[in-house]
Amino acid sequence: MLMSEDYIRKRADSGLRLDERKLEEFRQISVETDVIKNAEGSARVKIGKTHVLAGVKMSVGEPFSDTPNEGVLIVNAEFSPVASPEFEAGPPSERSIEVARVTDRGVRESKCIDVEKLCITPGEAVWMVNVDLHILDYDGNLQDAAALAAIAALKATNLPKYENKKIVIEEKTGSLPVKDTPIAITTVKIGNTLLLDTNAEEEQCIDARITITTMENGNICSIQKGGTGYFTIDEIAKAADLSIAKGKELRKMIK
Repeated sequence: MLMSEDYIRKRADSGLRLDERKLEEFRQISVETDVIKNAEGSARVKIGKTHVLAGVKMSVGEPFSDTPNEGVLIVNAEFSPVASPEFEAGPPSERSIEVARVTDRGVRESKCIDVEKLCITPGEAVWMVNVDLHILDYDGNLQDAAALAAIAALKATNLPKYENKKIVIEEKTGSLPVKDTPIAITTVKIGNTLLLDTNAEEEQCIDARITITTMENGNICSIQKGGTGYFTIDEIAKAADLSIAKGKELRKMIK
């Protein structure tokens, strides 16, 4: 039975949640890699009932003119209508574009991929890292699950052989040069209460949310704010501390 927004807000104000978790407690998390046979890298992440599949395909293309010696990262997110009644078939929605962009920014700004090592011929040919995120089931906290799946898949990616201007899928030359593990943690504000890992019902009551991605050394590499509400300076500082602490916990789940 769906709970009313007033009921959820009152419980949050009292420091309580629908499923009896603590305000800063995540649901059960699982991370599994190498789950797609035909991908160069893949990962399946579950946070509670939210289920995201990430696949990495490597291709070769021209670099951007301003970065002729660097490989290219491309992140896309697909929201399947079977994952939630909220998702519709058709062109990418604003929400799917946001999930892809925030995930992309966390990876890109952390500089976790050594993109210079993806250069084949300067100005002519570089490896292009294509990350596809598929939302298979939705029950809240989609951004954290998507970002976790993306970095887990990237760290499990192997580069195929490139010879005579052709990709030899069957042969691998080594791992994708990933040198850090950025983790995104989203802090949500309902009324005056801050929560982590909100489920779908709680997310109907969100006033504001902020996703902070941190690196292994604890440095923040990206921030994205959403919702119509606001965060005070103290609340942003607390969200940053939570992101650093929870990031350390989730990072242990990735090889």
